[in-house]
Order: sequence, then structure tokens, then C-alpha cells
Amino acid sequence: MRPHAVKSPLTHGADGTVRTCCIGDFVTENGDVIPDAHIAFETFGTLNAQGTNAILIEHALTGDSHVTAGASDTSGWWEDVVGPGKAIDTREFFVVCTNVLGGCNGSTGPSTPVDDIELGAAFPQVSIRDMVRAEALVADALGIERFYAVVGGSLGGARATEFAATQPHRVERTVVLAAPAYSSADNIAWAHTQLQAIQLDPNYHGGNYAHHSVKPLYGLGLARQIAHLTYRSGDELDGRFGREHQPSMPGYYQVQSYLDYQAGKLVGRFDAQSYCVLTRALRDHDVRRGRSQLTVPGLHVVSLSSDRLYPPSQVKELAGLAGAHSYTEVETDAGHDGFLTESAEVSKILRSVLG
Repeated sequence: MRPHAVKSPLTHGADGTVRTCCIGDFVTENGDVIPDAHIAFETFGTLNAQGTNAILIEHALTGDSHVTAGASDTSGWWEDVVGPGKAIDTREFFVVCTNVLGGCNGSTGPSTPVDDIELGAAFPQVSIRDMVRAEALVADALGIERFYAVVGGSLGGARATEFAATQPHRVERTVVLAAPAYSSADNIAWAHTQLQAIQLDPNYHGGNYAHHSVKPLYGLGLARQIAHLTYRSGDELDGRFGREHQPSMPGYYQVQSYLDYQAGKLVGRFDAQSYCVLTRALRDHDVRRGRSQLTVPGLHVVSLSSDRLYPPSQVKELAGLAGAHSYTEVETDAGHDGFLTESAEVSKILRSVLG
């Protein structure tokens, strides 16, 4: 769907329709200026007269604003959790999901064309705090003064935490799934290998590959494979694939085929330089930075028992640092992706938190 620019204020649109909000010339934490920045977003449901039923949902690293189908024919990435009659009930709540600043699904990012050529490496590095400040401007345009809840997992959880910590007066409750207070050395190391995979691709050209009419597809695919190993658990991979080979393909294990498939899916829909920008932002995430006191309103934290990207001990630390109202560890073999796949347990938690 082609995004359509909207005028401020805006309070209603067709569910599941991608639109864009112009947030003007945006100055990053580093002092860089992103001219005429736009944020893509989708809304579901209706904002009530009091403006008290809005929920902001934050997507993960390679996600987008299409959290659920709405009136469209395309399923969303959290279809079992968001929608009519579901845990985040769009008959009751006005759901907003934005595409992150620096992304490649309608928001201004490295693949945004200027004078018919993509920005590429000219797009500046943005932080998690830049991303949530941009989202706050979208909320302003939608006439939302305060969110009933801000909810997110993984990168989305980092954004949810930062949104609530940066603007606590605008958030009533916060739900963070599978996300830490800060990236550990282990997290930084995983990010480094993914960035290296992309940057060492001969087609990368310092991020300006569009100028050469090529794409670093091999590097992006390899980065996705590295990342995917942190998203799933070893037990799950062993249970699903074991040491089995692909039929009629001796020496080619099923788990190799699975990783190649995941790589192929991503390179067909995502921009490599956006992947670098977002990965660096999450790598550098530290909600404690510059704060003597951490305030995250109505915080509820959820970890996944088999998560090897952000283990329960790391996620639980966020709950302790920010004085969470609740901490829940979900038992799962799915690893980090459990916040997406364990929809029944996640829905149970969300129904309890959202009342």
C-alpha cells in the first residue's frame, strides 16, 4: 500500500491503512538534521471522546506498522493478540502502531529517495530516544495527550521503556516483553557480527549501494541468519530439525535450509542500511543513560525462559531498576521469538494488565 500524507490533527482512519505523518525537520540527539521527516503509522479502532483509550504498540527490529489486519486482507505480525475480541481489543482501544524512524516501511530512513537517489549512508544514526520522540510527535498529530498503555517486545520493548521514561506524563502503563534495560557485552557482540556481515559484502559500498545499482543481499542474509540463531532456542532447533538432511540433498541439513529460508525472506523486504541503523540503535540502548532516577509508569515486564538474546536474568534486571509492578517469566522452548509465538500466554498477561 502506498502511504498517504495526513494533516494534523487526525483522529480516525481506515483500520490497517498505512498513512504518513510529517514531523518536520527532525534534529537527532547527535545534532544531525533529518529534513522533512515522515513517520508511517496505522491505527485500529476509534479514539474515544475523552482521548483515554489509546494504546501505542512498538514493533521489533524488522517489523512494521501492520500489527494486525484491520480492514485489510493482510494479516499483521501480532494477529493473535491485537484485534476485535482479542487481548488488545480494537473495539475497546484505539491502537496506534508506527514504523520506526530509520526504518524502510514508509518512515524516513536510508532508503528514502532524495532527488531520485536513496539517502544511504547520508541518513544519520538515530537513537532509541530519537525514535520515541518522533513517535510522540505522531501522537500529537493524532490528538493523543496520554496513552492508556505503551506495549512492545524486543526493539519495541526498548522503545516502550524509553517512551515511558522520557515522557512519563504521557503514559499510564507500560508493558515490556523480552527487552533489557541496556545492551550487554554479549548483545553488543551479536550486533557487531551482524553489522560486519553486511559491511563486508562487496556490494555494500559504505552504505551507498543504491548509487551503484546493487544491494548487499548476501551480507544482509547472513546478518539475518546470525540474528535468527539468537531468536530461537537450541532445544527448539534440535527438536524441529535434529541432524536430518533435506530430502535428495545429502550434506545439506534441514536447519541450514531453515536459516537460508529466513535469510531469503528478509532480503526480499528489508533494506540493509536500515538494518544497520536499527541494529546500532539497539546496540547502544541504555535506559539508565543520563538519568539519576528511572521512572517508568505502571511497568510490567515479561521475559521468556529460553531467550538466549535477552535471558530472563537480564530482563528481570529492568524490572528491578525501574520498580516494575509485575515481572512474569513465560515458560517456552521458542526462545526470544516467544513474545510473538506464545500468543495465548502473552494474551493472558496483557488482559490482566489492561484490565
